[in-house]
This record gives sequence, structure tokens and C-alpha cells, in this order.
Amino acid sequence: MVQSSEKPEMKYGEREIEEGKLLTFPNPRPGRRYDIHITLPEFTCKCPFSGYPDFATIYVSYVPDGRVVELKAIKLYINSYRDRYISHEESINQILDDLVAACDPLEMKVKGDFTPRGNVHTVIEVSHRK
Repeated sequence: MVQSSEKPEMKYGEREIEEGKLLTFPNPRPGRRYDIHITLPEFTCKCPFSGYPDFATIYVSYVPDGRVVELKAIKLYINSYRDRYISHEESINQILDDLVAACDPLEMKVKGDFTPRGNVHTVIEVSHRK
């Protein structure tokens, strides 16, 4: 079998993930306090020590101020972690930092509930308040 040295063309989904940014839009109800809850059950990243894959469900809850995060954009953003070597603790803190920078909410919590590996179950929760 002859192996090609050409790099395979990126699929459209891979391009969208690579190009993806956290997009926002104006809060449709400014001045009204309400909660937004987003569940992202297919989070993956890689352990920075072993390279083994880690899996988690990410829960985002926030009270918007002037901007709301667009859902397709957050899906693509979360998928960008799949090949990243990053600890559980750093990934959840980074997600919070990036979401806060994108939409500047009144309050936000991010929780990562990681699938047990080696009989260890990790849950990381971080929060932000204006």
C-alpha cells in the first residue's frame, strides 16, 4: 500500500470548528432578569499528562446583560477542545473566561461533569458575577 504525503482536505465541519468564534446577539429583553441554561453533553479534550481522551457534560447557566451567546457558535467553540491537551480544571476555567469575555453577563456558572476514568469522578464548577 502506497501512503500519500498529501494532507487530506479538511471537512466542512472541521473548518467551521477551526474558524469558529463565540458570536453574540443583543439581549431581546434588556432590563429583565432571566436565566439561560445550556447543556453540552459531548465535550472532549485530552489529558495533558497521558494523552488519553477525557469526556464531560458542560453546563452553562447565566443571567445575560446586553448580549446573549449564539448556540451554534458555542457548540463549535466547545468542539474546538477535542484535540487540545488541557486539564479538567483549566478547561472549565477557560470556558468561563471566554464566555464572559464574549457576552459580559451579569452572572455566569460553568460546570464540567467529567466521565469517571480510573475510578475517579471529577466535577469542576466556576462562577462569575458582575
